[in-house]
Amino acid sequence: MVSSVPAHALARRRRLQKPRAAATAGSMCNLYSMTSNVEALRRLFGRFEGDTSNLPPFEEIYPGKPAPVLRRTEEGALRLETMRWGFPPPPAAGKRPITNVRNLDSPFWRTALSRPDRRCIVPATSFCEWTGEVGAKQKVWFSLRDEDRLPFAFAGLWRPTEQGPAMAFLTCDANPLVARVHPKAMPVMLDPDGAMRWLADERESACALAIPYPAEAMRVLA
Repeated sequence: MVSSVPAHALARRRRLQKPRAAATAGSMCNLYSMTSNVEALRRLFGRFEGDTSNLPPFEEIYPGKPAPVLRRTEEGALRLETMRWGFPPPPAAGKRPITNVRNLDSPFWRTALSRPDRRCIVPATSFCEWTGEVGAKQKVWFSLRDEDRLPFAFAGLWRPTEQGPAMAFLTCDANPLVARVHPKAMPVMLDPDGAMRWLADERESACALAIPYPAEAMRVLA
């Protein structure tokens, strides 16, 4: 049966009938901050090499921007470096860098996950998820439940590129606090003990760290 409804009206009806979830759900964590200092990182993660004079405040780190990262050197020492946020994608995935690593069983990540020297920890003091309708989204920042804004670490992967080292960090299921804003996922957050395990353990043990951080240990920043 041929419809008598004009084509432009059908198109408009289809747009109106589309679910609104895509409009209200923000992307995964693509904004975070690192405003702590070298001494705080040293107290948490131990001694490290690199430029340890101090760090400038990184108030808003977006994909493609430089960020401080800690990794193991070939000699086993911990080293502080600056890396670009955005992992080179596989050839079939286009050119857009990958910022979040979710599917740990993907063949693309298998090599990096199996090599402790390609793992890194990404210091942070807070991360952002977005809420609201498209065009009127608002930032919601999450941090540790600590008045001094102590840093923590994301579990990351890195690799050298022609433009310098690049990194991405893992995500996992959202805990109840983050799920109120972004139910799909949250970054994998590590305490100092977890960070050292992430940098040293075998693949299976390291990947077991990809679990939601306890909601009771976090807060929403005012």
